Amino acid sequence: MKRLAGKSALITGSARGIGLKFAEAYVREGAKVVIADIDLDRAKKAASNIGDAAIAVRMDVTDQSSIDEAIRTADEAFGGIDILVNNAALFSAAPIVEIERPDYDKLFAVNVAGTLFTLQAAAKSMIARGKGGKIINMASQAGRRGEALVAVYCATKAAVISITQSAGLDLIRHGINVNAIAPGVVDGEHWDGVDAFFAKYENKAPGQKKKEVGQAVPFGRMGTAEDLTGMAIFLASPEADYVVAQTYNVDGGNWMS
Repeated sequence: MKRLAGKSALITGSARGIGLKFAEAYVREGAKVVIADIDLDRAKKAASNIGDAAIAVRMDVTDQSSIDEAIRTADEAFGGIDILVNNAALFSAAPIVEIERPDYDKLFAVNVAGTLFTLQAAAKSMIARGKGGKIINMASQAGRRGEALVAVYCATKAAVISITQSAGLDLIRHGINVNAIAPGVVDGEHWDGVDAFFAKYENKAPGQKKKEVGQAVPFGRMGTAEDLTGMAIFLASPEADYVVAQTYNVDGGNWMS
């Protein structure tokens, strides 16, 4: 029997990358999914490729009215949301003395406020429906430690872990499980931008940083989006009903906690 049969999920930032792989995996497990992304055209294409079990909505996690409208659309399409995955996020890097306030504000607006207020809106919908739910936040190994060039991003992901703990403790009384996944280094198109940051600040050749971080993973390679789907399915399923306020490392052994 499919583990998510009869469930509906909204996944932010899911027109590509990890979010899209989660959407595809959820549909294979019997769920219907809302592809929520700021790039509506790409979201529509992703939903079309998945088929009838997916719909696309434009969602800007920095805009409360956009969050609320996406939740309403999901409620109307599927009769409510059973699963939320807070996946939308931005990355940036700079030495401490070069961090600029607009960059700081943008990362916290998406990675922290976006996570919190999307979680809040979904939780309100779940509480009103009275059937509980599952909320999965995307943290990072960067939220477990500081990194010299990645102070702001690390701080945002540490905040996601903290929000997961607080929200998990508060919402479980409504039958809503809040947990998080902390990936390590995950290969994908976003790594071109990440690699460029390190090429600039560490005087590395293009592609060198990516190669180095992959070799440093105890498993022997960078992760892939597919490596994360098992945990995403588990945390969304009834198998995780007794799991509350936890953040799971899925990183090939990069971090132990």
